[in-house]
Amino acid sequence: MSNAPVVAAVDGSEHSLRALEWARTEALRRTAALVVAHVLPDSVQLYAARRSSLADPSQPDEHPDPVGEHVRDILAGAAELPAEVRYESLEGSVPEALRVIAERALMVVMGSRGRGGFAALLLGSNSRAVASSAVCPVVVVPHAERSAGAGAGEGDGDGSSSGRVVLGLHAAETADDVVAFAFAEAAARGTTVQVVSAYAIPPAPVMVVDAPFQVIPPEGLADDGNAVPAEREMLRSQTERLAPFRARWPQVPVEQAAVPGDAAERLVTASRSADLVVVGRHHPRRSVGPLMIGSVAHAVLHHAHGPVAVVPTLPDGEDTA
Repeated sequence: MSNAPVVAAVDGSEHSLRALEWARTEALRRTAALVVAHVLPDSVQLYAARRSSLADPSQPDEHPDPVGEHVRDILAGAAELPAEVRYESLEGSVPEALRVIAERALMVVMGSRGRGGFAALLLGSNSRAVASSAVCPVVVVPHAERSAGAGAGEGDGDGSSSGRVVLGLHAAETADDVVAFAFAEAAARGTTVQVVSAYAIPPAPVMVVDAPFQVIPPEGLADDGNAVPAEREMLRSQTERLAPFRARWPQVPVEQAAVPGDAAERLVTASRSADLVVVGRHHPRRSVGPLMIGSVAHAVLHHAHGPVAVVPTLPDGEDTA
């Protein structure tokens, strides 16, 4: 869907306005249309349904929508806008309305918490539901408190920083769509893809201290013999898996990192200086209900300091570039 728009989901909250700015920058970078989607409050939907049932011509056609007006005012003051900007008022529940609009979107961008979320929540229920079920990539932009602790190199959460794109890769399970999305994002930003994979730590009678990233240059593996066998095997699997994507995007520098244990902690740490963290929507084999996503994606969504893209396996014939 090369002509598909970037959809920004807004509700007037500070979190959604940060997501709107990220989406505006992304639409400009992708030369795509920007669709600003607002799910109408229950009171407005009820009013519209009541008016429709009564068919009373004396009632005004539209109920005032302060959120839509506020967002239009914000974008009117933006330095630059995509060539096409559309506003869509949606009805129904927030997750279902956004899942429907996602069917024709390049990506959906939303804040990590909505207007009604509790302050203590790291990730709102709507963001989790959409990221778990949308048919297109969903980018969740964290609220200011989570991104405030990020290190140097991170921007304002608006997609304007100069950090790398970080890809969480399971060499045997991560879908091609996920890898392609990460490379396409890095190409659009003129930055590096850092690929992070985890390998199992063998049982031992003594405590094992995590080793730092082993970064591999694009030219290939630099095995100095010091890596443990599991690490060497993971790096080789990475190299083989990434070969076709390096050929497709030769301008994108690639760094490889193999880490012991769970990759989630390393991805969260990397998010402090990354433009974007990309993870696949791995559904566990024993999932319970439709909203379960893989443990790594779940942890990164909850704790990342910067934007996270959750990428599903896209329908046949679609592309992320």
